[in-house]
Amino acid sequence: QLQLVESGGGLVQPGGSLRLSCAASGFTLDYYYIRWFRQAPGKEREGVSCISRGRGTITQYADSVKGRFTISRDNAKNTVYLQMNSLKPEDTAIYTCAAVRGLSCASWTFDYWGQGTQVTVSS
Repeated sequence: QLQLVESGGGLVQPGGSLRLSCAASGFTLDYYYIRWFRQAPGKEREGVSCISRGRGTITQYADSVKGRFTISRDNAKNTVYLQMNSLKPEDTAIYTCAAVRGLSCASWTFDYWGQGTQVTVSS
């Protein structure tokens, strides 16, 4: 079955850290740009971060997470990660990864989506 599976979400206190994983099953993640999105209750989906295919030399971040989040990839493990530090209550959302069809973080066409993982930042 061809799918993306996220993991690593949970409940964390403000200022804490989490590392999300986006693992591919049934296909090679190496070929894809990968984007992370998040959606909080009552809000529109927001693009959080993106990493280019292959060695992942191109990374992009939303202004709201710059300096706090780091995206990376381990192609040997067929996985992309999102390290989230200095978490704030406003980071609370469902985080979802997607495999981009195309060779740009600006593409809005996707071949695969994950099911999402809940991140809750609260004291």
